[in-house]
Amino acid sequence: MAQATWEKPSSAALLNSQQRSSGRWKFMLGGLLILAAVVYLVISGTLTSARFFITVDELVNNPAYVGKTVQISGAVIGDTIQYDEKNGIIEFTIANIPTEFDDLAEALHQAVSDPAASQLHIVVENAVMPDLLKHEAQAILPGTLGEDGRFYATDLLLKCPSRFEEAGPENLSADHPQM
Repeated sequence: MAQATWEKPSSAALLNSQQRSSGRWKFMLGGLLILAAVVYLVISGTLTSARFFITVDELVNNPAYVGKTVQISGAVIGDTIQYDEKNGIIEFTIANIPTEFDDLAEALHQAVSDPAASQLHIVVENAVMPDLLKHEAQAILPGTLGEDGRFYATDLLLKCPSRFEEAGPENLSADHPQM
């Protein structure tokens, strides 16, 4: 029969065991802190940028937006477009687009035709004149509202609904045969 003896563990073995346990807690606490930071950033980022852009009405009627970077959307009024090719400056006016609409093209048309709609003068510097900048195009503009009442855009994104009409069989031409 084999003899078994019990020996009291040395203080070094107990200390090593306690260090491993302490290291695990530190690792778990660090992981939880990182997870909490990621959750906080995702939630705060989602809440603050839940909207893609604000309307012209919201911008011109709230003085708190002056000097702050925002992204706005509006309908381009075609006869206000001016382009200084030498200095790369585009200036035009946009009108407020109603927030509820069924047809974007019709909403853009109503916005530029309504003399009571809020309007905003836009200045885009260091830009090349885009082909889509024309009457009744939707402009999406990140930038800053200046104290002078002009909106200084840092970029110009355009959407022209008439250019992206649905291509049904009746709209196909000889250049685009049906597949």
